[in-house]
Amino acid sequence: MKNEDKSSIGFGLGLLMGVVGGIVAGVLYAPRPGAEMRKKVKDTVCDLAEKYSPEINEAKQQALESIDLLKYKLEKQYKKFGNMLKSKKMRRAKELEDINDYDFN
Repeated sequence: MKNEDKSSIGFGLGLLMGVVGGIVAGVLYAPRPGAEMRKKVKDTVCDLAEKYSPEINEAKQQALESIDLLKYKLEKQYKKFGNMLKSKKMRRAKELEDINDYDFN
């Protein structure tokens, strides 16, 4: 994964955490009644989601692509490991077959 990709993902996640943290802090320290505060929080979240939606979607897409690449690499290594184990078992079986082919009479 490129450093640029990691940076974009980090920015998107940081932005999302900042938004959530700001909302939580706003709700906890708000001197307004509950219904009024919920409406304000809802409006703020909708505005932020609308404003930063492309960046968040891009970061999400990059994260999903990185996960897919990692999954592909892990599956490839798993298959390699499986083939290696089969190869060792086949060699051992061949060795046992060769030993059993000798006639001790």
